[in-house]
Amino acid sequence: MKNTILISLVLSLKLCCFWGCAQKEESTKDKIPGAIDMVETDKRDDTENNDIRKITPKEFVIDMGAGWNLGNAMDTESEDETAWGNPITTKEMIDEIAKKGFKTLRLPVTWRFHMGPAPDYEIEKEWLDKVEKIANYAFDNKMYVIVNIHHDEAWIIPTYEKAPTVKSQLIKVWTQIANRFKTYDDYLIFETLNEPRHEETPEEWDGGTAEGRDAVNQYHQVSVDAIRATGGNNTSRKIMVSTYAASTNSNALSDYIIPNDDENVIVSVHSYSPYLFCLEGTDPTWGTEADKTELTQEFNKIHDKFEKEGRAVVMGEWGSTFSNNPEDRLAHAEFYATACVERGICPVWWDNGNLDEFAIFNRNTLEWTYPEIADAIVNATK
Repeated sequence: MKNTILISLVLSLKLCCFWGCAQKEESTKDKIPGAIDMVETDKRDDTENNDIRKITPKEFVIDMGAGWNLGNAMDTESEDETAWGNPITTKEMIDEIAKKGFKTLRLPVTWRFHMGPAPDYEIEKEWLDKVEKIANYAFDNKMYVIVNIHHDEAWIIPTYEKAPTVKSQLIKVWTQIANRFKTYDDYLIFETLNEPRHEETPEEWDGGTAEGRDAVNQYHQVSVDAIRATGGNNTSRKIMVSTYAASTNSNALSDYIIPNDDENVIVSVHSYSPYLFCLEGTDPTWGTEADKTELTQEFNKIHDKFEKEGRAVVMGEWGSTFSNNPEDRLAHAEFYATACVERGICPVWWDNGNLDEFAIFNRNTLEWTYPEIADAIVNATK
């Protein structure tokens, strides 16, 4: 570059007002439609571009598009993320998910095998590094990422007896996670708990007891408070908060409380409806008018509850298990995803990597086993 006085003056006049936003050429990212700024892949290195956008939670959820769960990988009930048959997560996997058109990656994480004892419950640095590395694979693809506490029900027991200890541990764990991601922009979403419930009780999947629902509300409260207390972008980051067991049971819905009535809390629910088709797999057929009416009623129940409260909703898990019924699964997925979008709900397909169950993507070959289902979900959000 020539270094004359004239050129210096011209450049100074044209560029001085933009000086604070200048970035190294090799670290800049393309902008997504709508002039929404993306930040560097490693967002810990730069805080200036990590502003939280001034959009409502409902606008935010619509922008999340179609979602896909990286299930049964970082959330195994083991120290080994391959314990449930899935390979180590690679950038190539997440690249393929994004290439198909999915805009949100839900990243379930089990923490209990990677933290120390009380009172600090220190999380292993290597485990946090792995979580962040996978998240950055998605951020490289301009995706949203949901990081949560997943299969940790062994210590998150919703009873008054256990509550003081559980709350103390939740505060320590969420403080560490939130601090690690504090400078990330709002494409990073926290989800306080996955399906908080009292395991192996009669009410486990039926909305729980009054005590259980109250304890879960308390657990969400301290988790949200811990995240907000870390400051930075976490003061107004979008946080997903689930009902008891993430259930749409009437008791779970009626006793659900938004912590602090926080305007940036998004409701998280799961619905494998109808159960016999989606989860149990004992009824492999779906698509009659009666089937559609039943599923519509399920969605209306969710919408009627939270629309009047002005709350945005994410369907964090849904899907159908394989029963040698590709046509029925496709019909269900098309109807389900469309019903979500019509009500402003982000649909996030549960993929556990098992091709005999919920998987529609082969993580070993990087091929879509059921591309029609993936396309139906993505196209619904378009």
